[in-house]
Amino acid sequence: MDISYKRLWKMLIDRDLKKKDLQELTGISSSSIAKLGKNKPVTLEVLMKICKTLECNVGDIMDFLKENRE
Repeated sequence: MDISYKRLWKMLIDRDLKKKDLQELTGISSSSIAKLGKNKPVTLEVLMKICKTLECNVGDIMDFLKENRE
């Protein structure tokens, strides 16, 4: 399954935050921010820090996408 963090980016825009702000508020690494930006998997700990900081649930910041099978 593929991952999409579009919900996270929309939430940041709605709250007038940038990726750098998210990194500073949560204490997550720049490599984790880069993974999120490329829709790559990150640890549950990273997701929990983001959700705690933004006061939301995991489903509010990410989606699982079905793979296209040919």
